[in-house]
Amino acid sequence: MDHLPSVILGLCSYTHDSAAALLVDGDLVGFVEEERLSEDKHTKAYPRHAVAWLLKEAGLTAGDVDAVAYNFQPSRYLAESPLALRLVLEVTTRERALPRAHGFAKVAWRTQHRVHTLGRMFPSARITPVLHHRAHQMAAFAASGWAESAVLVVDSLGERQTTTFGHGHSALRPHTRIVEALNDPASLGYVYGAVTEHLGWRRGDEEGTVMALAALGDPTRFRHLFAQAVRTTPTGFVLDPAYFPPRTLSSGHPRTSQRFIAETCPARHPQEPIADVHRDLAAALQERTEKVMLHLARRARMITGSRRLCVGGGVATNCVSIGRIIEAGIFDEVFVPPAPGDAGTAIGAALALHMDSGNRRPVTGVARACYLGPSFADEAVDLTPWPGLQQKMLGIETAEFLADQLAHNMIVGLFQGRVEAGPRALGNRSILASPLQPGVVERLNATVKYREPFRPFAPMVLAERAAEFFTLGQEAPYMSMASGVTDTARERVPAIVHANGTARLQTVTATQNPFMHQVLTAFARRTGIPVLINTSLNVKGKPICGTPAMALNCLADSGLDALLLESRWITK
Repeated sequence: MDHLPSVILGLCSYTHDSAAALLVDGDLVGFVEEERLSEDKHTKAYPRHAVAWLLKEAGLTAGDVDAVAYNFQPSRYLAESPLALRLVLEVTTRERALPRAHGFAKVAWRTQHRVHTLGRMFPSARITPVLHHRAHQMAAFAASGWAESAVLVVDSLGERQTTTFGHGHSALRPHTRIVEALNDPASLGYVYGAVTEHLGWRRGDEEGTVMALAALGDPTRFRHLFAQAVRTTPTGFVLDPAYFPPRTLSSGHPRTSQRFIAETCPARHPQEPIADVHRDLAAALQERTEKVMLHLARRARMITGSRRLCVGGGVATNCVSIGRIIEAGIFDEVFVPPAPGDAGTAIGAALALHMDSGNRRPVTGVARACYLGPSFADEAVDLTPWPGLQQKMLGIETAEFLADQLAHNMIVGLFQGRVEAGPRALGNRSILASPLQPGVVERLNATVKYREPFRPFAPMVLAERAAEFFTLGQEAPYMSMASGVTDTARERVPAIVHANGTARLQTVTATQNPFMHQVLTAFARRTGIPVLINTSLNVKGKPICGTPAMALNCLADSGLDALLLESRWITK
């Protein structure tokens, strides 16, 4: 570069989970997923709403952007194209060779075209493609705030890579180095997505549903199949193409084989009843995922020597696997960033470009930050489009008022402050309920969230009292870790304990979220329990509500009793 870039826009775009982040002289102005503003869940569209908000927040225009960091490198896809021809050497993979070569070449061209498109949008900026897994690593490590750690990224595919072992250093000027890597077709994310689709749910969206279903099944029936299909090696794992044929990056080529179907079950239609075979298949998949993730964590420990671990990539959202790694004691502490999936690579790509440019300014606003999106605190609320709703303004005792309503078994949507980063609601765009309310899980699933009855609900707990109810032994600020529970939890708040004896908890400190800490404290004063059910402010199939209008629609169209929108109490 001719000069050091001051304004760096990081983008995840054109694939799925579009998002944008903005760094100005190393300071993170903000980050938001496009779906939170466009209402299109997992959108792959260019994040125009997100970019517009970021530039407005910083008082800048598109012409002020010095550099754009894009979260994929086109040339890396192209490198796989000739290598795909090696598949002709094996009978089980021969028919995938040419489609795979063509598919990777096509995606390389398409990605390069996207880079050129971005160049036209930002004519004053240099467009820099960033290695996908490096963007994941930077996002995960920088968010930890640690001076050093191992970094494990596990996803479906980033160019050619699917799993990387890295080492991160420096909290103020974070940088990561990939030590080892596994390339496609060895992909744990690919397998989990393939089975999710086979079981009748949307790949890339509903893997969490399969993880929840797994707790109701017996892995014994298909344990041997997955041990054969996903075999561990000294340096990682490999897939058996007889069960999971190599991907082609083009439609018309199923991810599971006829042998997989013959040895498990036919593909389930989304409207088909869930049978024992589906539960058992989910259980075996989840069990194998946990074992492979433990194996990868041990590998990361061995090759880096670090006693701390950051985990990123889509598979990092498998909270039960993260919990298993923590329980195993491989590391002193494990960290998952608030946005471990592809959306978060917008932050990581911007950070990578900031570091590579030679800018000596330290990185700020990233470490332990999760409330990074737009706030609407000063906006007036016009309820004219929602004639069935009514509002009143609350005074200074808002936390006490909310705690009292929850203690009286109301289910309340909460919209306050800046939008959370990542797939979990963390107390700013949440639906809250008392875990002491009889039948609360059934009511939430059936009349509020409109989702499968076996889906569990996560608890949030005062961090200083977490050990009374949970056995995790470390903070879990971003609801990314499944923890075992104590006898106290089983006896007093069984509604938050899933069938596998775990809960995906969020620990809350007064520093992290002062308002929610006050609510939990007030609720504990009334009930003796410092725990609330916390689920995202949305219904199934919709993104988390990023705007007041989205939140008001959620209230009007669901079984919510009320919505606390900043200081407004809105009811039906």
